[in-house]
Amino acid sequence: MEPPRPPGEPEYDPSDPYVRDAQTFPHLGPELAERVAAYGTEERLPNGTLVFRRGDRGVDFFLVLEGSIEIFTFGFHGEPLVLHVHGERQFTGELDLFNDRQILVDGRTGADSRVVRVKRPDFRRMVASEPDLGEIIMRAFILRRVGLIRHSQGGVVLIGPNHGADTLRLERFLIRNGYPHRLFDTETDPDGGGFLACFKLAAGQLPVVVAPGDRVLRNPTNAALADELGLTETVDPEHVFDLVVVGAGPGGLAAAVYGASEGLDTLVLEGLAPGGQAGTSSKIENYLGFPTGISGQALAGRAQVQAQKFGARLLISRSVTGLDCERRPYRLSLEDGRSVQARAVVIATGARYRKLDVPDLARFEGQGIHYAATAMESQLCRDDEVAVVGGGNSAGQAAVYLSRTARRVHMLVRGKGLAATMSDYLVQRIHSSPHILLYTRSEITALAGDSLLREVTWLDRETGEASTHRIGNVFVMIGAEPNTEWLKGCLALDDKGFVKTGYGDDGLPLASPYETTRPGIYAVGDVRSGSVKRVASSVGEGSVVVQAIHRFLNPAVVG
Repeated sequence: MEPPRPPGEPEYDPSDPYVRDAQTFPHLGPELAERVAAYGTEERLPNGTLVFRRGDRGVDFFLVLEGSIEIFTFGFHGEPLVLHVHGERQFTGELDLFNDRQILVDGRTGADSRVVRVKRPDFRRMVASEPDLGEIIMRAFILRRVGLIRHSQGGVVLIGPNHGADTLRLERFLIRNGYPHRLFDTETDPDGGGFLACFKLAAGQLPVVVAPGDRVLRNPTNAALADELGLTETVDPEHVFDLVVVGAGPGGLAAAVYGASEGLDTLVLEGLAPGGQAGTSSKIENYLGFPTGISGQALAGRAQVQAQKFGARLLISRSVTGLDCERRPYRLSLEDGRSVQARAVVIATGARYRKLDVPDLARFEGQGIHYAATAMESQLCRDDEVAVVGGGNSAGQAAVYLSRTARRVHMLVRGKGLAATMSDYLVQRIHSSPHILLYTRSEITALAGDSLLREVTWLDRETGEASTHRIGNVFVMIGAEPNTEWLKGCLALDDKGFVKTGYGDDGLPLASPYETTRPGIYAVGDVRSGSVKRVASSVGEGSVVVQAIHRFLNPAVVG
């Protein structure tokens, strides 16, 4: 049973997971069903039995043998909306079965039913031990989450002005964490005013997030929103993990996948959302194995699920504020006052783009100045003129991607060209695009506007000519500043703040090129001094470092 489609949506779209019924809601063959039954217990449940409720954590996996299980959510007026009915030899669940987050939907029997209940630990064991069955389940779970996101089901409502900095911040947080939501743009949406009246809100209180049960969060912080939506997991501060990875970019997620798959008790700490700086890339086309390209967010989402499949845990929206490296096990302090302990630590906090050195920059950040170019930003500046600042691959990808929706893309670089800093395939596309204008030896000198950015002035340093343009969105992708402030003198850093690895304080080489000046603490990816700033390089470092961690944790066994 398919959920109702929103008005105006085409009847058939092959990219819609709900159309791909055989993969999204598969019927297991008799032999596969018998194998599932071996991991669980058979139960008879009367009609209307609630098997799980939205907001529950650690729910069980159910296989229907007879009868049915209805998956449903509630509308804005409290009415139940059935999303799907699982029949004979179909199974329940979606991606939250691989973590301990709050689930998004309710489930109840639609008739007197006979089911197999598989407890969470046995479900993990089943997925790990039965690879063909695990592949079917994993594919179905991913497609179900994509369907929930696509159709804004089981999520929240975000109400606010689409161009507002905090509205963009909250929407970006929800998108990057794969959480279903619907945006009511109070600037253009005809229903926006009705929602304000319904919840007795004034325009000055926006943005707000309306969660199930009509709970209203007024401009919450990312951490408060994550807590309210159950995106965070609880961790015992006295528990000692084998490995704690700080940062869920490509390098950190690779370390988590390889660490967890090789039996290490692994925890990942991430301040915003999986993907890191790479997660803001619209499309990465030179990553091995993806000939048609893949977005940074999609790559990060797959890696996150892969890590969780092997048992790694993720704490999202929990920034690390300090590392006590004077005692072992190491203790990492979090911004909410809690702490976690680890026998080994991988630092994968990456780097962030540098900011423009122009007046009024802070005033327009989030309201015209952006550091990511994803589908959300692309829609934000449809048919407008935009500027992209930077000469690296990220800037090139952004310019090419935005040129598909923007009227014109002005690309500014300080150098004399792109060839020295950008992959050739991107250089060729930029030069051949009629919608991209390249300005070499140029830099932005002024920003102007009211509550939003309206005008941008840049200077041609070769001619000395300054020009002002009606531009409301600037995408800044220049340089790299390491995210290492939280280390506070714990490790040796180079003169730019990147973590030194491979050599001890005495100048002698260490056992691993990724080892820092503290035993058991490693750095991978963009945060590491001397690293190649590429996604594939970060993934390689994150996977290889696990061997060194095994040697450190078990020297008698490995060495």
